[in-house]
Amino acid sequence: QVQLVESGGDLVQAGGSLRLSCAASGSILTISNMGWSRQAPGKQRELVAAITTVGSTNYAESVKGRFTISRDNGKNTVYLQMSTLKPEDTAVYYCYLNIWGMTYWGNGTLVTVSS
Repeated sequence: QVQLVESGGDLVQAGGSLRLSCAASGSILTISNMGWSRQAPGKQRELVAAITTVGSTNYAESVKGRFTISRDNGKNTVYLQMSTLKPEDTAVYYCYLNIWGMTYWGNGTLVTVSS
């Protein structure tokens, strides 16, 4: 199976910055589309940012201009650089990987933004 390990979640003040990392390993033969979703308590999971195998990116309107997704294909790792954080960004952030019609998820990392 595919294993995704996230890191970087922390408690930060509003206006601060944080970088999340997600390393993929396991039965992966090719690079894959990857990205980040988040889920706040009592709310549905929402897509935050996505990046294709060739580096094309998409962002949720709520984070556009503040978050940047990037990847290192050699390490099969995806990053999420978050800046100008707001309390409404507080959520568990999940890394995902899409390959062969399947979606794999990490266990999540908690980001808490205090006001």
